[in-house]
Amino acid sequence: MSPIFDFLFGQYTEYETVDIVLESIAIIFGFLSVWFSKQNNVLVFPTGMISTAIFVYLLLKWELLGDMMINGYYFIMSVYGWYIWTRKVNDSYVTPISRTTKKEKTTSIYIFIATLLFVFLVYKTFDKWTSWVAYIDTITTAIFFVGMWLMARRKIENWIFWIIGDIISTPLYFYKGFTLTSLQYLLFTFIAIFGYLAWKKILNNNLQTA
Repeated sequence: MSPIFDFLFGQYTEYETVDIVLESIAIIFGFLSVWFSKQNNVLVFPTGMISTAIFVYLLLKWELLGDMMINGYYFIMSVYGWYIWTRKVNDSYVTPISRTTKKEKTTSIYIFIATLLFVFLVYKTFDKWTSWVAYIDTITTAIFFVGMWLMARRKIENWIFWIIGDIISTPLYFYKGFTLTSLQYLLFTFIAIFGYLAWKKILNNNLQTA
């Protein structure tokens, strides 16, 4: 085994084969979910639900409570988002891409603060508030909670939260020893950037034809 390969993937020698397979499957469906989101395709939700369900199991097993809660929340919001994206606003159109309203921005702030407090309480209750990683986990959880809520409501600003959260998560997951998931978030960062640009183009076209 080469030193580089050992540095990147050596930690997987301690994992069960079934867990490595499950993580790989979850990453594949996670990639598909983000790609479908970039394409403004409702398949973002069923593929995302498969990925998050697997990660909830794995992260619970690995005792990564903050990450587990993120994925559990993703699953619930995917059900909500699936409904919003397919709900018709009139006889011809479903919910379109739009910008956040003042009320939604306020709600986003509430979600962010409430998530910080909730994750902190969970970590303290289970005695997991033991290192700087817990602080970063709490912040990224709050960022992703807001991003997922905005995506479910088809708001273009969701991509900004995904980009920030993905940039933080890439080195964080590598530090935790999950190289495959770290590489997933690195790829997610680039897709999120292109997703924002794609949605912005659609939004501008919709405004011009309105």
